[in-house]
Amino acid sequence: MSIAPPPVEPQAVANAFSALRQRLSQTIIGQQALVERLLIGLLANGHLLVEGLPGLAKTRAIKALARELDATLARIQFTPDLLPSDVTGAEIYHHEGDHAEFRFEPGPIFANLVLADEINRAPAKVQAALLEAMEERQVTVSGTTHPLPEIFLVMATQNPIEHEGTYPLPEAQMDRFLMHVRVGYPSLEAELDVVRLVRAEEQAAGTAASPGPACAGEPVSQRAIFAARDAVRSVHVAPAIDRYMVDLVRATREPGGYAPELATWIEVGASPRGAIGLDRCARAHAWLAGRDYVALDDVRAIAHDVLRHRLVMSYEANAGGVDPDRALDGLLQRVAAP
Repeated sequence: MSIAPPPVEPQAVANAFSALRQRLSQTIIGQQALVERLLIGLLANGHLLVEGLPGLAKTRAIKALARELDATLARIQFTPDLLPSDVTGAEIYHHEGDHAEFRFEPGPIFANLVLADEINRAPAKVQAALLEAMEERQVTVSGTTHPLPEIFLVMATQNPIEHEGTYPLPEAQMDRFLMHVRVGYPSLEAELDVVRLVRAEEQAAGTAASPGPACAGEPVSQRAIFAARDAVRSVHVAPAIDRYMVDLVRATREPGGYAPELATWIEVGASPRGAIGLDRCARAHAWLAGRDYVALDDVRAIAHDVLRHRLVMSYEANAGGVDPDRALDGLLQRVAAP
């Protein structure tokens, strides 16, 4: 009879994630927000859409996270000629001697961490196959359902300045992502540190193609990840904070009650998934900060990332250069806080 492993101590889990965050910050210099959002996505069991110019450490970040976890990583480079089976896998005909059969060969989506690079370069069928797998956490091929791993996080990327030959994600599919994270340029000092870090890695590895340092310590186990998720689910949320999160989401649907200009900017507000996402991410943010309760600052810290991709801006807003972040700034200033 097998003996169940002992439960992971809560303090040990908290220490493991604190050390993980510190190591990632040393590897992904100048992108602290991206590191934090990756950990929140892992803890909240959601997926991330990361938007930023090339060379801002998006790929490096997910690779560094994979090295620090007891997890597998797969990268899918989205192109216009990609097929859904290239993502999900397919039934392959095998013939050995007198025996022949079709066997399912899993695609890259069956990894724990999946980098969907330039997701908007693939046609609608491929995007739909990926997003369905993200939502259902399973793949059905030839009538047979294949479950995805329990730890399953997709980080999709897109380039904000190149639109030729791309297939923009519809708003209904954008809603499947827990967060839409925007990545900007690092500061001057951070960029100097990036140059020195990459130079040191090249010197240590003896090659300019070094993928980065190996995990400095023991990788965070999957048991620890599940224990951390349990701890996040136990984080207390006061009724007043619940009401504030729902008020904020409902304000995106009825912005005219807060300011006339907001009503001309926001055409469609966030769905109830917005309030659910705020709750999950705020609890993860609070736990990473070492608290067992959600504060108002936790909600405000992740509000833009959770809600910006759930708003449909009007023609007037787009013509005037008003983006969802500006509209959310206005709502955060006007929605009554507890």
